[in-house]
Amino acid sequence: MKHPFLRNEVVKMMRRTPRFLLLVSIVFAAPLMLAQKTTKNTYRVYVGTYTGPASKGIYVFPFDSASGKAGSLELAAETTSPSFLAVDPTQHYLFAANEISNYQGQKSGGISAFALDSKSGKLAFLNEVSSRGAGPCHLAVDKTGKYVLVANYDSGSIAAFPVEQGGRLGEASSVIQHAGHGPNAERQEGPHAHDITISSDNRFVIANDLGLDQLLVYHFDSTKGTLAANQPAFASVEPGAGPRHSAFHPSGRFFYALNEIAGSISAFNYDAHSGVMRHLQTISTLPADFKDKNDSAEIVVHPYGRFLYGSNRGPDTIAVFAIDSAKGTLKLVETVPTQGKEPRNFAIDPSGKYLLAANQNSNTVVVFRIDPKTGRLTATGQVLEVPSPVCLVFVPMD
Repeated sequence: MKHPFLRNEVVKMMRRTPRFLLLVSIVFAAPLMLAQKTTKNTYRVYVGTYTGPASKGIYVFPFDSASGKAGSLELAAETTSPSFLAVDPTQHYLFAANEISNYQGQKSGGISAFALDSKSGKLAFLNEVSSRGAGPCHLAVDKTGKYVLVANYDSGSIAAFPVEQGGRLGEASSVIQHAGHGPNAERQEGPHAHDITISSDNRFVIANDLGLDQLLVYHFDSTKGTLAANQPAFASVEPGAGPRHSAFHPSGRFFYALNEIAGSISAFNYDAHSGVMRHLQTISTLPADFKDKNDSAEIVVHPYGRFLYGSNRGPDTIAVFAIDSAKGTLKLVETVPTQGKEPRNFAIDPSGKYLLAANQNSNTVVVFRIDPKTGRLTATGQVLEVPSPVCLVFVPMD
């Protein structure tokens, strides 16, 4: 305190009552404690892979969001082709979709559960269950942490599984088989469930089906782990577009679907009360003059809700979009090479400062800095060697 009068008065009050000293200590300590809590910037990044000669399963490396520096890569757990990962809300358990089509003689894949050691970062295997469909490629944990939901690409089905005490997975509480096909005879000969996205209030589940050109909406009962079709049962994208992955806007008002085949993003207005979606816009993720083969892959909305990113596995780029906060529509800002081949997945660190691109076919994870004003990406020069990376998940480090 610079003013001498105020300083003297405070000293007098402190002498008169010890309670004032306690109050002052609480008032001044609280912001410091809050700052310490909110400025925590060290994470572990878990990497799902396709296993083979180079990869054995799930890998992990430390990441500092203050400096943008990544540490050394280590094997966290051995498991077969953990192509997508998800962590429960307590951050005690990690779940992996084992993308195979033969599970113990069944035409199915698997889902594995692991206990997460917060000190070492290692994963301890708990159990594995049938995904109740072939080729599981995406999963999500519901907001209560009591259920894991999975999308089975090859068989075109989705399922929910209870998380038992201790993190083990139980048998499926709900299984739904999609039916039908799209106009692309090669890619859409049948249903191909590719994504499971859960609404922030945990009431609805949206499943992208690449084979049907539909975003199927389900009521989710988080007490029983059951799924029931909403009315209307789905929203559609353009015929032949092939919706792959989706993301909600942080406000919950908008929903975005990345279309793998068309190389585009479909934006929707989302009614949180009814689960109904209304189409707003479809915009390309590719330059107008790009004519070669492309498969778009991942979509992520920036934590602050101002920008959206989508990856392309033809030109090997990430498209950057600005989001109109009032309308939910997108405007292309730039497309940036990922400095690798096949950017199947990417993730933004929780601070919103950095984007990490996983280049599957060049076995690299490349770190980009995000401009907070424009959303533009700038490579930091950091390239981490990772075998066949196909999913990145951030977990705070103790």
